[in-house]
Amino acid sequence: MAGVNRRAVTKSAALAATMLLAGGGIAQAQPGKARTAKDLTVRLPAPTGPHPIGVTTLYLVDRARRDPWEPLPVREAMVTVFYPARTVRGYPVAPQMTRGAAERLPFIEPLFHEGLPAKGVNWAAIRTHAHTGAPAQTVRRPVLLYSPGGGDPRTFGTAIAEELASRGYVVVTIDHPGDGSEVEFPHARAGRRKVRETVFRGDPRSDPKMFRTVIGTRIADTRFVLNQLEALAAGRNPDAEGRPLPERLGRALDLRRVGIYGHSAGGTTAAETMYEDRRLHAAINMEGFLDHPPASPGQEGQLFPIARYGADRPLLLLGTDGFRYKKELERSWSATLAHPHGCTSRRQLDHTAHGVFTDYAAIVPQLQAAGLMTAAHRTQLVGPLDPAVSVPLVRHHVLSFFARHLPVC
Repeated sequence: MAGVNRRAVTKSAALAATMLLAGGGIAQAQPGKARTAKDLTVRLPAPTGPHPIGVTTLYLVDRARRDPWEPLPVREAMVTVFYPARTVRGYPVAPQMTRGAAERLPFIEPLFHEGLPAKGVNWAAIRTHAHTGAPAQTVRRPVLLYSPGGGDPRTFGTAIAEELASRGYVVVTIDHPGDGSEVEFPHARAGRRKVRETVFRGDPRSDPKMFRTVIGTRIADTRFVLNQLEALAAGRNPDAEGRPLPERLGRALDLRRVGIYGHSAGGTTAAETMYEDRRLHAAINMEGFLDHPPASPGQEGQLFPIARYGADRPLLLLGTDGFRYKKELERSWSATLAHPHGCTSRRQLDHTAHGVFTDYAAIVPQLQAAGLMTAAHRTQLVGPLDPAVSVPLVRHHVLSFFARHLPVC
């Protein structure tokens, strides 16, 4: 994409939004208002693979760990599983996020993504292309885990997850409660509300102790989820509420072929979890640091082991030209690539920015077209590249990497 003319890729946002319908700064969030009939409903890009998609959520509880952010005696996680379905007839299309999460999103997300509107969007109305509870195909499928960016919810990784599921993968997206912006559980419990909000009020890398807790917790969460998937594949129901599972879901998991991908702090999590856990065979780091922040100004932060010693399994470092911390990222990425016998490769997407790896790539141009977001804020968050180009481009890099290293057949 390096040779693409910048004018050619900055088509009208209205055209980009039409095509989609067919198929980190800090700001102050303003109080929202009740939804109106005029509130915008945005749409996610359709997956392009041959398989219909089923989806379910799991409520997982790790009783061996305490929560690091709140005085809770256990560590909880919410995950979504996307999978190729045998049939979707009669099964409802799933929303992108739960109603409780959608109601809290306008108060939280603008704190971390400058320029997002605090009102004017019907977030609860966004629909996926996956069908809740549909029976799974009985073919054993490679499994891919997804860890979102720091302060982001798993739900904003839906478009990539659906594309991968439509191509024959089982995809498990993971929320990291206390870190994720808004996470809705099946019920409230002592010590937390039904919708749990992020503890972040800024960039976690500005606090070295917090950043260590973030990544350490995410790695432990991811390995715990892997354990629960093993229970699911063995015929048990890992859902802490015992909620019914889609028919034959456990039989669809081939845990001999497991990969992981993540964005920002989730990219850090993906790379380092693969280093620590031999069950993971390939990883994509989408613009996540591979070093700790320095303890004091002017110092260098400690490299993660994946950067110090290199990867012995395939690792893709996928970045953008518009990432505001690209210079700070370079040290740890260069260290990771420097190992002569490593298995690491690197790609860059031009005319894009950090949020292009999330559903904001498709959503933000629609907000701009509706007058709810400025062109400058759109460029800052996802870059100027038309989503008719950027969405397929990101999907291509993710899919081609896993198709090469964890093929469906």
